[in-house]
Amino acid sequence: MDLITQANQIYLKNFDKNVWYGRCIFLSWYCDLGTCKFCFRSTIKHKIRHASSAKRSLASMLVEVLLCKKLNWRIEFLTGGYRSHTFNELLNICKVISKAYGEKIWINLGTLTDEQLAQLKPYVKGIVASIETVNPELHDKVCPDKPLAPYLEMLEKIKDFKKSITIVIGLGETLEDFELLKELIQKYNLDRITFYALKPVEGTSFTKGPDTEYYAEWIARTRIAFPRLQIIAGTTARRVDEIDIILKAGANAITKFPATKLFNSKQSKILVEKVAKADRILTSELNSLPDIDWNQEIISLHLEQELDKDVRKKLDSYLTRMKSNLKE
Repeated sequence: MDLITQANQIYLKNFDKNVWYGRCIFLSWYCDLGTCKFCFRSTIKHKIRHASSAKRSLASMLVEVLLCKKLNWRIEFLTGGYRSHTFNELLNICKVISKAYGEKIWINLGTLTDEQLAQLKPYVKGIVASIETVNPELHDKVCPDKPLAPYLEMLEKIKDFKKSITIVIGLGETLEDFELLKELIQKYNLDRITFYALKPVEGTSFTKGPDTEYYAEWIARTRIAFPRLQIIAGTTARRVDEIDIILKAGANAITKFPATKLFNSKQSKILVEKVAKADRILTSELNSLPDIDWNQEIISLHLEQELDKDVRKKLDSYLTRMKSNLKE
């Protein structure tokens, strides 16, 4: 707790009390690799269910963009399975979503060439590298077909984008590995980092996520070492009770919470209460829908007729579920 107190003091010297919810927008549930030992995409059950054609519709992505805009959620980043789309498809998705969102976005879409980065520049402000763990031996074990070197080379060459990484806590690393993380953040001059607490997936070898204290210590050590670094912390429905500790440890925002599925739920209400307990102000809405002219919001996107129709249908599905939660 002394470490968390120190991290909280450093946080308050460098940031205001506002925190937000960041929404990852998934492009697909399929991964061409599917061998990372902790990932749901590696399980046989998932591979049977989600073939190479299992891509999300552009309409469903645009609905999430609209929700982000109107409920003051931020787009954490666009992400998807490895090689689930061609680059031209990814480029078009980034273009459409950036335009709908009204600003450039972050992406977590694997390693990218200089030419690809140049083409993405009008729509993308930040590149995320899925590092997962900084321990090289552990990384080779849990991500056997996703070597670190290409991601580090990409971070090295990026000049015109902000830079971030994702780290999963609970894969078998130890606090001794923090020095490796510290060196990586310094070497590549990162602007942001997203931490996730491992969520055990049935069908993988992992059965337990990290304890709250251990997860928080990684965040606190990072905050103390890097007072101005933006830190995003992943949570799940089962981990909302620890949100106050995670925020006091120095996190700027919360991500990974299934906000549409659990809109105005017991878990979302606990999350909001825990934010207040940490003496923070949640700027995102998770428990009520403001009065919005959704028809006008869709019109403002200037979509082609068929896509406009699909967005309306998908938005109605989302809102019906969210409104049903408001009645419970």
